[in-house]
Amino acid sequence: MAKWLYSIGERVYLHKFKTLIASVMALLVAAALMLGLGASFTGELSIPGTKSEQAMKVLNEQFPSPESSAKGSIQMVFKAPEGKTLESETVRSAILETLETLTQDVAVDSVVSPYDNYSLSENKEIGYATIGYKLEASKVTEASLEKVKAAAEQARAAGLQAEYSGNTGSPIPEIGGVSEVVGIVVAFLILAYTFGSFLMAGLPILTAVVGLVIGILLVLIGTNVMEMTSISITLAVMLGLAVGIDYALFIISRHRQNLADGKSIRQSIALANATAGSSVLFAGLTVIIALLGLAVVRIPFLTTMGIAAAITVAVAIAVAVVLVPAVLAIVGEKARPKLQSNGAEKKKRVRSSNAWGKVVVKYPLPMAVAAILLLLFISLPALKLETGLPDNGLKSEQKTERRAYDLLAEAYGPGYHAPLVIVARASEDANGSDSSATVRNAVSELDKIENVASVSEPVFNEAGNTAIVNLLPGTGPHDSRTKELVQDIRDYATSAGKSGAVELMVTGTTAVNIDISDKLNAALPQFALLIVGLAIVLLGIVFRSVWIPIKAVLGYLLTLTATLGFIVFVVQEGHLASLFGIPEPGPVLSFLPVLTAGILFGLAMDYEVFLVSRMREEYSRTGDGRTAVLAGMKNSGGVVTAAGLIMVVVFASFIFVEDTMIKSMGLALAFGILVNAFIVRMTLVPAVMALMPRLAWYFPRWLDRITPKVDVEGETIHHEAHDDERVA
Repeated sequence: MAKWLYSIGERVYLHKFKTLIASVMALLVAAALMLGLGASFTGELSIPGTKSEQAMKVLNEQFPSPESSAKGSIQMVFKAPEGKTLESETVRSAILETLETLTQDVAVDSVVSPYDNYSLSENKEIGYATIGYKLEASKVTEASLEKVKAAAEQARAAGLQAEYSGNTGSPIPEIGGVSEVVGIVVAFLILAYTFGSFLMAGLPILTAVVGLVIGILLVLIGTNVMEMTSISITLAVMLGLAVGIDYALFIISRHRQNLADGKSIRQSIALANATAGSSVLFAGLTVIIALLGLAVVRIPFLTTMGIAAAITVAVAIAVAVVLVPAVLAIVGEKARPKLQSNGAEKKKRVRSSNAWGKVVVKYPLPMAVAAILLLLFISLPALKLETGLPDNGLKSEQKTERRAYDLLAEAYGPGYHAPLVIVARASEDANGSDSSATVRNAVSELDKIENVASVSEPVFNEAGNTAIVNLLPGTGPHDSRTKELVQDIRDYATSAGKSGAVELMVTGTTAVNIDISDKLNAALPQFALLIVGLAIVLLGIVFRSVWIPIKAVLGYLLTLTATLGFIVFVVQEGHLASLFGIPEPGPVLSFLPVLTAGILFGLAMDYEVFLVSRMREEYSRTGDGRTAVLAGMKNSGGVVTAAGLIMVVVFASFIFVEDTMIKSMGLALAFGILVNAFIVRMTLVPAVMALMPRLAWYFPRWLDRITPKVDVEGETIHHEAHDDERVA
């Protein structure tokens, strides 16, 4: 691998401008294809095969809907002024006048007032109107939404409280917003400090942005051949930008080290590509494998999220080993660090031996114990992990969607937002009046189950053998008692179905979300076991060691549990919530644990490879384990620190966006990288390796013979270079 990348580095140096032009052409071709094909995202987060999905399939078969559920709709909720009701003459007149203005929008198909849909609450103080659009939800224009906003303001001016929520708006998230810009600016400042040069600081940013644009264009094109959720594009942006900057940073840093050692531009670029480029390629492939490994849990939307992110990571790798060397060749001597006097240079070399590395190596046992205890303490809240999907009830009270949510809960109870749909199907043996009577008898017992607020009358299909019943819980969608109710209904369905006369199934948004969370939670141990095994195999091959992979896996597991513990502490329990802009404590995003497990594995292996490969390089040369640890901390510690800070900043910049899912993902990944880079890789790893300086590199001979050799440190290149020097 190192020889191959060395050759690429040399060829790119010789054809630097052609490489640059080819990169620009690749971007333009991708842009043209995307403009021609367009993008098509879906907002569905579903898992085929769950009980609720099976029930939904029966529901759609027996009660086919003549209209597309994709049409846009908005629910406008009204609350009467104090001392009045919605039936008061002045209030009624104000509501009808407000709704009349909406009928003038040519995009509106229908407006149903609270008086026509019989939605007035028991005390007549709250009710809602439904605005239906002729267009699909994603195609309802901003102008139409502004008219809804104006109508709500008109009702408020008349003394009513008017709030609204709906399914309108584009499912494609905004790309290139403030969060990404903030992340890039802070990353630039970190790079400027690291390199001591604004020019060199701009190169990783430039190449990463080029790679990100190409990657995102490819993802958008990919939406035409596979169903992909809109959240996938945000994850792809997060990872593509973060690894793009980091991978370029590693190669440029190694190039500058080579230049400082007196090598020529051509030789330095080729050698940096062979050494740092090998680590980038291996680490990047590990990230891609981890992302594609999400497919093993057999959850479609999670699989496509992994594919989207893997595409941007793959482009980041290609840019790092092809475009970055070309840019370095064009920059030429400007990349060479400024020479200092011999005395200053000697003094600098003494200082650069890494003070933190010396402390860790001097006190390895206390440092290792302290790091492990700290991570275990942070992990404790993870024992109380509860997962779910966000809704308007978790938004800020400053949002009209949240206020509409609260009004509806006040009017009809918290269970209004957690409706359950019961599908009751008689057996094939029953027919006519017998089948309907059997179904009625089965559903008549539902209201006796604990936490059931109301049960509607059954509505039968044309054949009379299948009915749907709407059931409202006494608790909201995020209450654990609602989940218990779903299980109680299924237990009742099991007992009712023993006779074989009727089958009861539970579906609806709440049941679907509960099933998704349960399936994802069950998949986490399976997925974690897979990637742990993968890490042991890959790191064993790279470092020719038994204990380094085991140590790396334990560090990864501590990183994962600490990250989940922190997320539970902040998101679920609400501690420090205001600091991170989290308006309301609630369950952790259902797919966040599995997603975090995969992404952190890939990124954790990045830092493991970059740091330990330099240690192995020194150990191969000297055979001294403690010296190898110090050398690794000296040569790679600063770069890993800068890379970790950049990745934390990029992920953290997404914490302050409005979308709850994106906020949770940004917070989890930022904290995970912070823990992994600074507590695990920069403290725990060198401390453990200092405790067993020779044992850490133990590899049985029989295992060495059957294990394929992968050169990620560029040993073959170094040996050839030394041989050439001796011949000369």
